[in-house]
Amino acid sequence: MTILIEPDTASRPDEIASPGSEIALFLDFDGTLVEIAPSPEDVHLDRRVAPALMALRAQLGGALALVSGRPIGFLDGVLAPHRFDIAGLHGAQIRVDGEIRSQADTHEGMHGALRDLVRFANSHVGIIVEDKRISIALHWRLAPSLEAEALALMRSIAVKLGPGMRLQEGKAVAELVPAGASKGSAIAWLMATPVYAGRIPVFIGDDITDEDGFEAVNAMGGVSVRIGADRESHATCRLASPTALRHILLEAAEGGHLTASSFKQD
Repeated sequence: MTILIEPDTASRPDEIASPGSEIALFLDFDGTLVEIAPSPEDVHLDRRVAPALMALRAQLGGALALVSGRPIGFLDGVLAPHRFDIAGLHGAQIRVDGEIRSQADTHEGMHGALRDLVRFANSHVGIIVEDKRISIALHWRLAPSLEAEALALMRSIAVKLGPGMRLQEGKAVAELVPAGASKGSAIAWLMATPVYAGRIPVFIGDDITDEDGFEAVNAMGGVSVRIGADRESHATCRLASPTALRHILLEAAEGGHLTASSFKQD
């Protein structure tokens, strides 16, 4: 079950803003604001990024949010002392203006799923289990030869958990998440709140887990940006790397102005 407080606005998230509208900026974290690391704990955020995001948030009238598979608490720690609107755990958690507005319950079968995954990790070098309480991720970046076995286990657990949970597959990771949570639905929810409504949504991500976010933004007449060029995507624009994105964000924070065209590289 998801506890959801409906946005207090009459605006519809599928209304397409006028071409001259300001943007609402939605940013993934891993592979987007930071480079992908061998393990979830090894990520490093450039110390200039969080202050730049604060400046951009002010520039955009508050319409900036992180949309990530990470828990809100983790992102708060990395970005401290700065705090942002966040859709965490692929949209299973949403915080706006410092208040948790949407929170999925923990599935009753997650304890057993965690036990099975920890047993698997203990038997295979390089497998990492990331317990996020509401969701669980299994990483095999350090053990790529175990991908088939790891995926088979995650798929079997997803079947056991039933329709309340779904399997979200990404780069060298698979995650069990609440069935109703997705980055696309989280962005649509945020776009129906007063600060974001009427703006052009821009979502930047890098992984399979971001594709439903790209589709949602495209449907709203926004701009979807994928980091990297290693596969097909629903994104309408591409940036080469997190470094390229950081350059755009830092330059805009230092005196420029972010628009939808800021992310459309030649």
